[in-house]
Amino acid sequence: MNALPVTIDTSADSCCTPGQAMDDGTAHDLAKVFKALGDPTRVKLLSMIVGSSAGEMCVCDLTDPVGLSQPTISHHMKLLVEAGLVTREQRGKWAYYQPTTGTLADAAKALLG
Repeated sequence: MNALPVTIDTSADSCCTPGQAMDDGTAHDLAKVFKALGDPTRVKLLSMIVGSSAGEMCVCDLTDPVGLSQPTISHHMKLLVEAGLVTREQRGKWAYYQPTTGTLADAAKALLG
């Protein structure tokens, strides 16, 4: 069996036109969001807070479901706060976390254009 010759056009600058690159600030912000979501524990914590019927959760209620200590949960929550995925409100000795609106939607919009 004989192979047919393949012709490749190498005169074009590129094979496809890339999309517009996002600015450095947007890329940095998105990287923080994706880094925060890069750990399964943080994804679980975020899903619990988003799914809470009260619209918020106390750090004291987050420890048992994921089987981690309160200081470890607080560390994970700090990263979610820094990424803008949740907000933190101190009430006495306990911290309460609420999901922020739009952060994930904004991340998807920035990626998809």
